[in-house]
Amino acid sequence: MSESLLFAFALVETAAVIFLFVYFIITLSDFECDYLNSQQCCSKLNMWVIPKLGAHVSLTLLLLCYSRWMLAIANVPLAAWLAYEFYSVPKGNMGVYDPTEIYNRGQLKKHMRDCMIFLGYYLVFFFVYLYCLIISLLKGNPLERDEPEMSVF
Repeated sequence: MSESLLFAFALVETAAVIFLFVYFIITLSDFECDYLNSQQCCSKLNMWVIPKLGAHVSLTLLLLCYSRWMLAIANVPLAAWLAYEFYSVPKGNMGVYDPTEIYNRGQLKKHMRDCMIFLGYYLVFFFVYLYCLIISLLKGNPLERDEPEMSVF
């Protein structure tokens, strides 16, 4: 896979995760306004926790494989936080989003705040990956191409 394909994949994956976080924010807002009950909200959100973590970790590993150290280092803290969030779920809870505890200790506001932070992070990196994709496509001097010589009649 070339560098351009890596950044195209990163761009598509980041766009998918941005849409996922918009879905998270809409679902949490619906729950906050009582359009959804806690069981519905948490089951909808918990379904996407592992794909979200897998997408971010796979992208970080791909960046490491292609020696994009700065981008990989910038992705490691978020991957670590998502893994911590996933593995620190107490036993007996339904998942990261638990219907019995979502109103306790302001967890709804915390989840909404985290989604907004993640959305901002992914929006910034969407444009970083877009910039990297454009730069990788324009590597070299496009004006100095090896053109076949025209025969003069």
